[in-house]
Amino acid sequence: MVPPGEIFGVIPIWIGVFAFAGVGFGINGYLLYMRVFRLIMLGKKENRFDRPLRRSLNALVVSLGQRKVLQRFSWKDRAGLGHVFIFWGFLSFVASYLLFIFIDSIDPDLSSTILSDGGLKVFVFIIDALGLAILSALVWALFRRWVARPHRLSFDLTRSPDAIVIVSVIASLMVFTFLIEGFHGGMVAQGSIAADAHSASPVGTLLGKLFEGGSFDLLNTLHGAFWWGHLAIILGFGIYIPFSKHMHMVGAPLNAFFHDLDAMGTLHPIPDIETAESYGANNVQEFTWKELLDGYACAVCGRCTDVCPANLTGKVLSPMHIVENIKDHLLEVGPGIIKAKKDGNGKEAGIPVIGNAISEEAIWDCVTCGACEQECPVAVEHIDSIVDMRRHLVLEQSKMPETAQTALMSMETRGHPWSGTKFTRTDWAEGLDVKLISENQHPDMLFWVGCTPALEERSQGIARSLVKVLKAAGVNFSILGEEETCTGDPARRLGNEYLFQTLAQQNIETFKKHGISRIVTACPHCFNTFKNEYPQFGGEFDVVHHNQLIADLMAKGKLKAKKPCNKKVAYHDSCYLGRHNGIYEEPRQLLKGIPGLEIMEMKGRNRSKGFCCGAGGGHMWMEETKGPRINHVRTQHALDTGAEMVGTSCPFCLQMFEDGIRVKEQEGKFQARDLVEILADSLEE
Repeated sequence: MVPPGEIFGVIPIWIGVFAFAGVGFGINGYLLYMRVFRLIMLGKKENRFDRPLRRSLNALVVSLGQRKVLQRFSWKDRAGLGHVFIFWGFLSFVASYLLFIFIDSIDPDLSSTILSDGGLKVFVFIIDALGLAILSALVWALFRRWVARPHRLSFDLTRSPDAIVIVSVIASLMVFTFLIEGFHGGMVAQGSIAADAHSASPVGTLLGKLFEGGSFDLLNTLHGAFWWGHLAIILGFGIYIPFSKHMHMVGAPLNAFFHDLDAMGTLHPIPDIETAESYGANNVQEFTWKELLDGYACAVCGRCTDVCPANLTGKVLSPMHIVENIKDHLLEVGPGIIKAKKDGNGKEAGIPVIGNAISEEAIWDCVTCGACEQECPVAVEHIDSIVDMRRHLVLEQSKMPETAQTALMSMETRGHPWSGTKFTRTDWAEGLDVKLISENQHPDMLFWVGCTPALEERSQGIARSLVKVLKAAGVNFSILGEEETCTGDPARRLGNEYLFQTLAQQNIETFKKHGISRIVTACPHCFNTFKNEYPQFGGEFDVVHHNQLIADLMAKGKLKAKKPCNKKVAYHDSCYLGRHNGIYEEPRQLLKGIPGLEIMEMKGRNRSKGFCCGAGGGHMWMEETKGPRINHVRTQHALDTGAEMVGTSCPFCLQMFEDGIRVKEQEGKFQARDLVEILADSLEE
């Protein structure tokens, strides 16, 4: 449907089209470089180019497959489906632009040669249908964002004028397409031109009947005007993208390609920490280039904030605003930093991020549960940026909440975060005939007790129960006793990377000294640290959580629950076991092996959509100062199931539920128990 003739009667249409497009794409490329690429390159180096085939597959699945957009789809939340219609409609229209603008401008018969007349008619029909679907989705999206306004779209950032501009541009492309088809259909209807593949357009045919009364010259002129106008909108949209939230069209596939391939619960070390010039991130140059790219990939959809337990309980933190504010700060100070570097005037640091773009309070609100990253459709990694800012506050400024400082000091001086405890590392095992590694030097596995099951009175029941289970299954195990020290997990999440690395290296040396190769632990935080982070320092061990080991022993017939537990149990997925490491089935298999027990799921708040107990990210030792406590909200989720107890797989979660039960005044009516405690009670009739 290229307008006939030449431009000004001299220049062939195709030359004008390609020249016009060349200018548009040239401006777009320049803006992408100036506003995106050169600013991102201010960030620190980070290798995200390994395993390119896997990264490419991730990018295809996330961007073309829209996997993470659809992961939340339900008939109550159809936003993902609407986005898919718009996205695939856009791709289809891009294909139509290539055919009907760029290819047909060279030769109007080329598109039919490529697809055949029949194929072209089908494609034209599909484009019409998609155009109507896109317009419908846009109207629904406007209503939802500005009228219905669910929680995640209640922030000003999600309802900026930019969204109106983008919706208007996309809608105008659809309308212009229909008008072009309509003017063409009008000329066909009046017999001025012959019918062709474009006559298969239902909308064009309908509009053509309305337009057929117009003069040929008028219809031909309007057809040409809207055709060129359509091309101008396309190229103008490309120029506008670097200024808008639709930059995620470019950033998201890149972000998916460069997404961390390690388990979600993995934090990465400060390299060469002994000689590093700075720790953590406060200026934009101290973030990695990937952390800066996150802001450009962000679609400002609010999904991350909508599931953030801190935000949902009234805290300051909004994961969406973290990455967006870093990006906005980069756009504000980045050009000045580049100029200062070029001029060599020594003023390259720029304005700090903390206290200007992001508040300290928001940084400390995070429980590192990973819900934001699980929900993000464009693979943003919020936790890395937050922990990097904590590292700066702790290691550069010695600024942290007082309770966090107490825990860190105890870890440094006593090897554990429980500053007030009077227990030793082996008091819990009194009377259980548990062998130290010095007494049983060649065990099948080491039972890593962990600070909390060893030193916190309520959690000691977990350690005792696991010993009972291991002995019942005939597992040969030992413990380290006083040689055991904290894994360093709380220190790393609180930002004291130096202390974490010190503890990690100490533990790795201990394991190697005793020839330990296999470890079982009851703590998901210890499990995650051993499995995903100790390999960074040469500590490669076979690590299992007790749920995994027990489920395996039960499956092999080496362990069987006999005494019925005729109770309803609401199972709580620990963030560091479930979301961060994908262990969802083994705990449920364990529970299913206990006769009489009925599993109650917290609907909409289980498995990957689980809600944090509030203890992660060092919050086991920090107070919440705004809104209801996260653990009280989670306790209510468990109570709402109608169960008689909540089952956990983490000593932190257990303590949080114990506190929640007291506050809800449900003591004696509702219990919190670790799964291994429930199983231990069922081993004997």
